[in-house]
Amino acid sequence: MDELKKWALAALVRAVKTAAQTAAGAIGATAIFTDVNWSVVGMTALLSFVLSLLTSVAGLPEVDGGASVAKLAKGAGNGGD
Repeated sequence: MDELKKWALAALVRAVKTAAQTAAGAIGATAIFTDVNWSVVGMTALLSFVLSLLTSVAGLPEVDGGASVAKLAKGAGNGGD
């Protein structure tokens, strides 16, 4: 599998997990479940998803020893070396 595809999959998995954890925290912060402001929970989870993806641009330990997207793209341009 191409290194950029590995990065995209790893970043997506990490972002989904981060969003789910953030949503769980936002819901848990509400004393009564019926008082949950779902738009706030959704927007908070979405923001954490985007921030996780942006953070992953610097590199993920799961892909090529933590190489950044720029390094992976550069490597893909010359045969993956």
